[in-house]
Amino acid sequence: MEKQKKGVRLEHISKIYTDPKTGKEFYAVQDTTLDIEPGSFVTLLGPSGCGKTTTLRMIAGFESPDEGEIYLGDEAINSLTPNKRDTAMVFQSYALLPHYNVFDNVAYGLKIRKVPKDEIKERVMNILKLVEMEGMESRMTNQLSGGQQQRVALARALVIEPSVLLFDEPLSNLDAKLRVTMRTEIRKIQQKVGITAIYVTHDQSEAMSISDKIIIMSKGKVEQIGTPREIYYHPSSKFVADFIGEANFLDAKVMSASGGKAVIDVVGEQLEVNNFADAKAGDNATLVIRPEGVTLAEKGILEVTVTLSTFMGAYQYYQVMLGDMEIQITDYNPVNRRIYEVGEKAYLDFDPKGVYIL
Repeated sequence: MEKQKKGVRLEHISKIYTDPKTGKEFYAVQDTTLDIEPGSFVTLLGPSGCGKTTTLRMIAGFESPDEGEIYLGDEAINSLTPNKRDTAMVFQSYALLPHYNVFDNVAYGLKIRKVPKDEIKERVMNILKLVEMEGMESRMTNQLSGGQQQRVALARALVIEPSVLLFDEPLSNLDAKLRVTMRTEIRKIQQKVGITAIYVTHDQSEAMSISDKIIIMSKGKVEQIGTPREIYYHPSSKFVADFIGEANFLDAKVMSASGGKAVIDVVGEQLEVNNFADAKAGDNATLVIRPEGVTLAEKGILEVTVTLSTFMGAYQYYQVMLGDMEIQITDYNPVNRRIYEVGEKAYLDFDPKGVYIL
């Protein structure tokens, strides 16, 4: 499918709502500026109420920003209705037409655009092949599984050849195994077509697995933008570190700092770690350790007491206490390794390069 790639630009976008209970105004989205590159797959990620869906709906034209301007390519689109925008939305509920078969559901947008009949047939059949729904064009939507319905919704959005494809939590109605399969399919199709995609989810693993870039939102504002790897290993705040993956937060005191490294004191023991936060000597700091970045050992610096030890197949899951701080440990491939039981003493073993100060 040949289509000029277009990016999306949001310049100082805000959306204000009124709380029906209190009558007070609040920002659903506040002063948000984003630059989404043509052909990229970008995910808006955050908890419920963070503003991600409102942002997506403003790009689609279902909501209007109270402040700022939205651009598709070089075109300002605030004043355009949804059907006049070069975008298509895949909804959480699929929004399929129940009295239409698969072919007519997919062809619907083309018929509205008065595309010639022969071209409609060719485009619909090509898209059904792309989403692996060939031979099912005469089926009614109520005869389809959830995954098949999602494929039809995706085909219906793709067939009109939009510059930007928008996804509003499209997999949340599917079971866990099918969600993994479908997110992989969506990513493959997006890369094959080369379309710009903006995807909304609150599922961090979904965002990590499909995105070129992740935009993490909280309380109507952007917290951090980066690749999955950047956000996981270099979170800019405690909120981001906690939201993307599991994280242990340890209270520490910075003893000295220079050249991106710092010597810190944790419960009376000193360690050299990465200093991404540019903390200074004397600062109170938060040390971040990912559960998979630490194991238990018989010798070491930081002594802990095991409070939970659970075999999970691929890993042994521990909870341990370091002073009054609880730490989670995911010890992968525990076969032939010593398993620590509740009440035992052990030491934390980790590579100081894998931990850092926030």
